[in-house]
Amino acid sequence: MGNSAIGVVYALSMVAVVVGVDLLFFRDKMWSWERLAANVGIVLLFGAFYFRFRGGS
Repeated sequence: MGNSAIGVVYALSMVAVVVGVDLLFFRDKMWSWERLAANVGIVLLFGAFYFRFRGGS
């Protein structure tokens, strides 16, 4: 697979994790700081793994 295809799969997996966590843990809350913090934390974690293992280049 090419680099762009790997990036697309990585981004789609991040979206799937964010949506899954939202549905599992925050289904009853319409909007909250906890939900926002969890989503930002997931994105930061995915970003850290991306730059650690893919090197960003």
